[in-house]
Amino acid sequence: MYLFLTGDSSALTNWPYISNPSIAILIVLFSLLIVVYLMNLFIGLLNMAIEKDNNRVSYLMQKAEILAEIELFYLLPYQRRYEKWFPEVIYYYANVDKTREKIKEMMKNDEWNTDEFTELKQALLEKLNIKYNPNK
Repeated sequence: MYLFLTGDSSALTNWPYISNPSIAILIVLFSLLIVVYLMNLFIGLLNMAIEKDNNRVSYLMQKAEILAEIELFYLLPYQRRYEKWFPEVIYYYANVDKTREKIKEMMKNDEWNTDEFTELKQALLEKLNIKYNPNK
């Protein structure tokens, strides 16, 4: 059976399939069972990868909720006004190539709405050297 798993059917060449239809049926059943088993294995691995992703997302969501709760209920009003704690602008790093790809994908899918934050979006398009005509 191990040789048959690797695709070598020479172990069964002594019996012709025409005179032994039960061998042909067993080969087909074996092949189907192996396919079902391997598909089940791949589905399980994919499920584990998706679950790992979902765990990270749920962790970040819970962290954001806890931070929002702390800011709302456990800080005094004068503490919420501290500029060092709550800056007007938050800077973060974004990969230029990935950002450009995402914006082009959003434009292609008509998800790039220029009615909101027009100056900001126009400045972003200029920085990324993307030509965009919303009237197309």
